[in-house]
Amino acid sequence: MTTGAPTPPPLTRPRRSRLRTALPLAVAASLVLEIWLLTVVAEAAGGFTVFLLLLAGLVLGSLVIKRAGRRAFRNLNEALQSGTAPSSGGGSGLLMLGGLLLMLPGLISDVAGLLLLVPPVRKALGRYTERTVERRLRRTAPGSLGDVFQQTRMYRPDGKVVQGEVVRDTPADPPREQYPPLNR
Repeated sequence: MTTGAPTPPPLTRPRRSRLRTALPLAVAASLVLEIWLLTVVAEAAGGFTVFLLLLAGLVLGSLVIKRAGRRAFRNLNEALQSGTAPSSGGGSGLLMLGGLLLMLPGLISDVAGLLLLVPPVRKALGRYTERTVERRLRRTAPGSLGDVFQQTRMYRPDGKVVQGEVVRDTPADPPREQYPPLNR
């Protein structure tokens, strides 16, 4: 006996990407390596020296993040006042990443953060990242990202399919509050 309702597709787990598999292992390995390197340096130079190195990384990283944040905000403010789009590739994001790596406790992360403070390295990494993102965006099918958000299907436990469509606010609609206002 058929009711005419389409049956839901079989539930299969999507294939896990290599990055999602390797990233937790890489983070765990880097943590173990950082701790081992800190103990080796502490044995050779003393615990107080390691403490001073970590403190210097924290101070330098916070200064770098503050400077890069100011530069990014200044560029955004100038772009808004002139009515143009903010310029891309200012390098503020990679500077902030370098500052964050400096703030993280560990010597390997400090070396990586210091490398990101060198302008030629930062420029080369920015170009590489931009090319990689553009290449991956070109590989996606046209309209595939937009179509994901336009049509929605919900499979209920009883097997019925509920078709739906995402409705977006138009400028004529009053804005809806998603969260209650914060009391400050």
